[in-house]
Amino acid sequence: MAMIDPASLESIEAPAMHIPDGFVSGPVAGVGFVLAGVAIGFAVWRTNRTIGERFVPFMGVMAAFIFAAQMMNFPVAGGTSGHMVGGALAAILLGPWAAMIAMTAVVGVQALVFQDGGLAALGANVFNMSVVACLVGYVVYTAFIRFSHIAPWVRYVAAFAAAWFAVELAAIACSIELALSDTSPLTVALPAMVGVHAAIGVGEGLITVAAVAFVTATRPDLLVAQVPVMED
Repeated sequence: MAMIDPASLESIEAPAMHIPDGFVSGPVAGVGFVLAGVAIGFAVWRTNRTIGERFVPFMGVMAAFIFAAQMMNFPVAGGTSGHMVGGALAAILLGPWAAMIAMTAVVGVQALVFQDGGLAALGANVFNMSVVACLVGYVVYTAFIRFSHIAPWVRYVAAFAAAWFAVELAAIACSIELALSDTSPLTVALPAMVGVHAAIGVGEGLITVAAVAFVTATRPDLLVAQVPVMED
């Protein structure tokens, strides 16, 4: 996600996915906490039903990997830097519900320990990066993976598309929240967020493809086993 110094944010020209305190209004922040809370609560319920205890360590490993990967920033444009989000990769390997839990842990630790995103905006940040990114990534991946019988490379196209769309939709959600909070007009926030995160999504897609290729070569069962998780 794009990263900026909150102190320099007089405009939204260099957009950020981690929303700092003061950038979302009270009502928007409250709705963010409600939506995130409902989604994560449902995710916990579904995870308890579909995943055994032996899968929990893998969730921890996945969360730790994404947390470490997010520490590596790369320049994008205009003084903006980006880092991996990991929502799509988590959804591909863990399924959408366990991925939401793992991503929430990552976003929460970033806010509480590293002040990466405000505490008042934590609900909005969790909703964008844990809920939207994981669900979009999983839906796009499963839509493409149904055609994996055509050629092996379809799996990698699916992984790239899942990561790119996950980043873009999360960025759109973030821009809407900023617009509803009167932080920046949607006509300014939306093009800025979508433009910068289109480039970040390419980097995210390449990292996700590399991770999926590694897992395919070493533990392909981890990819196949998670496809039916959203189904009853």
